[in-house]
Amino acid sequence: MVKKMSSSTDKPAKPSKSEGGPHGNPMAAAVKDSAQHIWLAGMGAFSKAQAEGGKVFDALVREGQNLQRKTQGLAEERISEVTGKMSAMADTVTTKAGQNWDKLESIFEARTAKAMTKLGVPTAKDVDALVQRVDELAAAVARLSKPSPAAKSPAKKVVAKKAVPAKAPPARAARKKARPA
Repeated sequence: MVKKMSSSTDKPAKPSKSEGGPHGNPMAAAVKDSAQHIWLAGMGAFSKAQAEGGKVFDALVREGQNLQRKTQGLAEERISEVTGKMSAMADTVTTKAGQNWDKLESIFEARTAKAMTKLGVPTAKDVDALVQRVDELAAAVARLSKPSPAAKSPAKKVVAKKAVPAKAPPARAARKKARPA
């Protein structure tokens, strides 16, 4: 508590009976003692906090590190989950894009084949059939051109006379005559 100074003299004022002086109110003395004890307890707590502050600080740092490890672990788990989901979504999108591309390709092939058919362009099947037919004909020609065992015996050759056609004008002359001048 703050004591008032007398303005008329430089001497400190004596405590009044109401402030709990030597002959004052016992209640005021008890309050004063209680305030004194509270003040001393606060000073003791402050001193103890200063002495043990380093230990408390180190304990708080350890707790913070543990909390950070836990938080990082949870964050890594979440990142793994999100990465897995994104990979699955990417696979799904890739699959759908592939299916759509296949559909587009088949539509293009069908329309191209239809246009080529209208133009009379032979298909691969037509060309394969022709190749097979040519191979069959080549085999038949080869069989027919081989001399048979009966043909190996000496036989008279019949010589047929060829008819000699009348002379035709050369091709150039025929073209000149066909063109008007």
